[in-house]
Amino acid sequence: MYPELFHIGNFVVFSYGFFIMLGVLMAFLFFYFKRKKINLSIDDISELFLWCFASVFVGGKLFYYLEKPMYFLSNPSEMVKNLGQGFVFYGSFLVTIPLLVWWFRKHKISVAVGFDYIAIAGALVHGFGKIGCFMAGCCHGIPCSPNLGVIFTNPKSAANPLNVPLYPVQLWDSLAILTIVAFMYIYSQYKKFNGELFLIYGILYGIVRFITENYRGDESRGYIIQDVLTHSQFIAVLVILTCFIVYVNRLRKHKISY
Repeated sequence: MYPELFHIGNFVVFSYGFFIMLGVLMAFLFFYFKRKKINLSIDDISELFLWCFASVFVGGKLFYYLEKPMYFLSNPSEMVKNLGQGFVFYGSFLVTIPLLVWWFRKHKISVAVGFDYIAIAGALVHGFGKIGCFMAGCCHGIPCSPNLGVIFTNPKSAANPLNVPLYPVQLWDSLAILTIVAFMYIYSQYKKFNGELFLIYGILYGIVRFITENYRGDESRGYIIQDVLTHSQFIAVLVILTCFIVYVNRLRKHKISY
């Protein structure tokens, strides 16, 4: 679509970065308006976001390298080339979790309560980020019927091939994620135990990712079982099972307490 959103003189505003920042702004505002409920100052929120940014970057790049470990070990220069491209969501997700546990405990905030807020804020960034992916052409789908696909023509687009209808997987993911956000926000008033929203997001997004991954056409996926199970699908299954087991256990304890 439009990898470069607009120019201000020689300064280029890239679509992917713009939508990521838009998601971050929405997430920051969400925390800002909820700050009194979890006893956070604006400085605390800023610190939390900086830590999250660092862990998201490191985790996303680390898992990207692990998809093709031998290639990057043989070509170390590629590891520092284009640091702004090539991220794996589940890498960011799994690396950020322990950091958040540490941060919430450090600030004497219930980890379960904190993760419910993170579920909504993080999903906002993720959902808007997927729109950025669509604009940039990354995370694109496989070739399909013209009636079902989107044609990327911009030579600066990350989509490959160009000028061929591709499934708009990025928009599917974005719509699904933002729908989950709306559901979590509404359901937050009726949740049965702290941490429930985070577990719900882990399960629902895992299901979405497992399905849409089948329509992905970019080369960065990598396979656990060639042409059968990708790295992200494998991690999605682990996340779904883990969140489901924890959810059932917490729900059982909640019912017993009543």
